[in-house]
Amino acid sequence: MIENKILEKLGIEQLNPMQREAIKTIPLQREVVLLSPTGTGKTVAFLLPIVAALDAACSEVQVLIVVPSRELALQIEQVVRQMGTGFKTNAVYGGRAGAQDKIDLKHSPAILIGTPGRLADNLRKGRFSAEFVKTLVLDEFDKSLEVGFELEMTEIVAALPYVEKKILTSATQAEQIPAFVKLKHPYYINYLHEAITQLTIKTILSPTKDKLGTLVAALSHIGNQPGIVFCNFKESIQRVSDYLSAHHIEHGCFHGDMEQLDRERTLVKFRNGTYQLILATDLASRGLDIPELKFILHYQLPLREQEFTHRNGRTARMKSDGTAYILAWESETLPDFITKTTIEAIRPAALPDGSRWKTLYVSGGRRDKISKGDIAGLFLKQGKLMPDELGIIEIKQTCAFVGVVASKSADVIALINNCKLKTKKVRVSEV
Repeated sequence: MIENKILEKLGIEQLNPMQREAIKTIPLQREVVLLSPTGTGKTVAFLLPIVAALDAACSEVQVLIVVPSRELALQIEQVVRQMGTGFKTNAVYGGRAGAQDKIDLKHSPAILIGTPGRLADNLRKGRFSAEFVKTLVLDEFDKSLEVGFELEMTEIVAALPYVEKKILTSATQAEQIPAFVKLKHPYYINYLHEAITQLTIKTILSPTKDKLGTLVAALSHIGNQPGIVFCNFKESIQRVSDYLSAHHIEHGCFHGDMEQLDRERTLVKFRNGTYQLILATDLASRGLDIPELKFILHYQLPLREQEFTHRNGRTARMKSDGTAYILAWESETLPDFITKTTIEAIRPAALPDGSRWKTLYVSGGRRDKISKGDIAGLFLKQGKLMPDELGIIEIKQTCAFVGVVASKSADVIALINNCKLKTKKVRVSEV
């Protein structure tokens, strides 16, 4: 059965009840609103029936997936690639050259994923035909339908005259769906009532209004585990980052004003263990392709319950345990939407050790027909690494990132920099 083969490729042993209902319902309904907590597998839930309905004889865009962030676009693109369907898929988003969109869309993908502004721009320029788009997905629609995206979203929906199916997904209950989406009789699949029972919420009290000292103590108490510290503003992230650096706590930063390449490198280094900690705004609360988090920490609380829910959804995912910590000044009053929390007494401990891993950049990728096996061979043979000294390998279009044991990083670079990989001489350097 094709579905079983895809699940095997994705490493999924069994679908959950929400996914089973979605897969059964989506082919039968013209309009579906899928509501389920973050981390429950909504992407797979809508992709499986969509892929099954694709027409192999059609050479135009058949499915348009609109997402609120470039990270979510890239994540969905990666999931489709892992499914190994044979259908061309591309993601377009702000922050990359428009010329790259032109190249990717020269031969239309069956599935096109993108942020509202970039999709609308490509539609205006006629880079893909809207005539054959039969399925429209608004993923994380509560964010995509906010005021900032309204003009582009209206333009996109209006430009798709032959859509037969609309699928909207979210991890929170939207107050209302704007009229321009033109839903008539949507079928709701709602699993929001199924709380994330594996999530524990704890409050750590700071004796001072400036919580930086308590943050360092909290991180030493939590230990060397993968987690995200959430701030509300990029200025706050800079201040916290400077303080953590002064205390020799390795971390990455992630916010909307960073260049796309810098954000991507932060995530790569987090996935391969070079970083165990990221400081982030709410941009990191949705749709990031990152490993299982043991904790998240609210250095600053969001103003809305919706964002509190999305942040917490980065941990305790897919039946795993996780903790959401609230760092609060002891005289601070918590918002009404926080109802279940216990006070966590932190105990002094040694600060987390530095990472065992370094991340190396390789100047060749998918476009050069370079595979993970090619890179592994280069690093193991010419780089003289043992298998347990080689970490996660990530292949991008024009480059690759490789995790290696920190103690061998310099030696590996000296051995393989400017070596030939396939037909390309590649540069290797530390990120």
